[in-house]
Amino acid sequence: MMKRRSRRARKSRTKRIGGKTVLENLHSPDVLKVLTVEETYSLADEIREKIIDTVSRNGGHLASNLGLVEVTLALHRVFNAPKDQFLFDVGHQSYAHKLVTGRAEEFSTLRQKNGISGFERGGESAYDALSEGHSGVSLSQALGLAAANRLNGSDAYTVAVIGDGSLTNGMIYEALNNCADKELRLLIVVNDNGMSISANIGGMHNHLTKLRTSKRYFSFKYRLERVLRKMPLIGKLIDRTLRGFKRFLKSVFVRNTVFEDMGVKYYGPIDGHNLKKLINIFNEAKSHNTIAVVNVKTKKGKGYKFAEEKPGVYHSVAPFDREKGVQPSASDSFTKEAGRLLSDRAKTDPGICALTAAMSDGTGLTEFSEQFPERFFDVGIAEEHAVTFSGGLARNGLKPVVVLYSTFAQRVCDQLLHDVSLQNLPLTLLLDHCGFVEGDGITHQGIFDVPLFTAVPNTEIYAPETYGELSAAFDRALASGKISIVRYPKGGEIAGEREETEEEDFAYSPEIERAEVVIATYGRVSSAARGAAARLNEKRRAGVLRLKKIFPLDFDKIASLLKSAKTVCFLEEGSKTGGIGEKFAAGFSGKCKVFVHAIEGFAGQGSLSELFEEYGFTSEKITEEIERRFSDDDTGNAE
Repeated sequence: MMKRRSRRARKSRTKRIGGKTVLENLHSPDVLKVLTVEETYSLADEIREKIIDTVSRNGGHLASNLGLVEVTLALHRVFNAPKDQFLFDVGHQSYAHKLVTGRAEEFSTLRQKNGISGFERGGESAYDALSEGHSGVSLSQALGLAAANRLNGSDAYTVAVIGDGSLTNGMIYEALNNCADKELRLLIVVNDNGMSISANIGGMHNHLTKLRTSKRYFSFKYRLERVLRKMPLIGKLIDRTLRGFKRFLKSVFVRNTVFEDMGVKYYGPIDGHNLKKLINIFNEAKSHNTIAVVNVKTKKGKGYKFAEEKPGVYHSVAPFDREKGVQPSASDSFTKEAGRLLSDRAKTDPGICALTAAMSDGTGLTEFSEQFPERFFDVGIAEEHAVTFSGGLARNGLKPVVVLYSTFAQRVCDQLLHDVSLQNLPLTLLLDHCGFVEGDGITHQGIFDVPLFTAVPNTEIYAPETYGELSAAFDRALASGKISIVRYPKGGEIAGEREETEEEDFAYSPEIERAEVVIATYGRVSSAARGAAARLNEKRRAGVLRLKKIFPLDFDKIASLLKSAKTVCFLEEGSKTGGIGEKFAAGFSGKCKVFVHAIEGFAGQGSLSELFEEYGFTSEKITEEIERRFSDDDTGNAE
């Protein structure tokens, strides 16, 4: 009851300037330095309300952002951004950071086309030092920024905020191993909102932690040190004795953390929602002008009942009714179908194992994990380890199936090459979220896996358009004895009639052998290709070749179909450089004109329909491009 009264009191004392709330007036984090602690608590309530309202409308990462509000406010109160540079590992928990750094007015555009990113984005604001999106990279980046500051003669601090989940990523430990340079001004904030970092050693540890993190303790400590330094001879002896006694008590009651074992100054764990304590600790850590770790304990979803009760559900959400919360989706998707296939096949094949990297729910593996717990491995945010581990499973006769998002699978190139392909081992890799991914933006578009993995020897790649083709591709992958990749998009199959002749590796429209223009493609954009062909048929004969197995290509079989083709448009919802389209064009060099319509560079942010429109993957845009190519070349041989 006391907590409720306190919360109402905070809200009633929200500071207003010119009729506006603090957040509405907050165009710089410098304002935080003049607020009282109570006013800052009220601002935290206001920020949570803004985040809940915006994410319920636009979708986004909710639970982790609600848990990090006080930590973010305390950091901006103690440090001086943008001179002091902030990095949020992954970046999806930076919403409060965006709100207090001048982006409150445009926060309603979060994750929208031409709006602000759902992650830290270099170039969006001077307060975002670099672009973030993948786990485990922030500490290496922060070390680089801090080292550059020292070399440049700057006294700026670098702050890296790292979630406990990211501590399962090996790159963090590579960076920690490089933290021996004590002259770097670097604060590492470890946000513990689930995984235990410090050992649970009972009341004495909690008492010592509480004592060591109070402002009174620090003041007493400094006064005592100053007095002892002034005492000749005996002062130094007493100081050494007290420090030794302190280390003895700590060794008895408190186990060292991994950070202390690596020689890094450590504070915590600290209540991540206690502003006074956070401010004291951050000031103390900053005062030493060296590398320090502060471990904060926060509650995911804080301030929103549904998210507090089920933080996993509210990690990343689509738009929802905030009064009712996120409702279970009854619609099918490739993710769900892939999970069902795995569970179904595992019932009759005891060799099938499923692996994922901290994404069991997101990749549809919850059912498998419950039915076959001994054959399910969630390795944490360690995609590289998942693939090499799978190589060991395969070597001893099992059938590992690794399920990852396309964007995160970018990390496993060396492991596929050295630890699987070179060893001549079979591996099935299911790639989810391939092609455009709405909302998450530039760091999460699944468009680079094909160019990366076609370079790996002994690899074949499938791109099913339907659930039936997903099932067939999965069975072929399990039986192949190779590295077999099955890639599919976020969401479900596109409904519609398909008048096609079916073969194992591809399908094609009936008129393809007489067509003068052919649209070759694969996956989800095949629907747009069929629409474009129908439009083109009003002027010239057009056909569609739809690949099911996209790599390697059987050029002899395909060439036998394209007898009349003068021009082929290869439509690819992926990177143009190194993609299947370029390989197709090279294979048909001298036989007919081929132009590739694919994505050049990185892809931006927006809804799926907006991305298709912007990058020309609608039937109208495809038709316009092909007609333009024909009008530029009277012979029909488009350049």
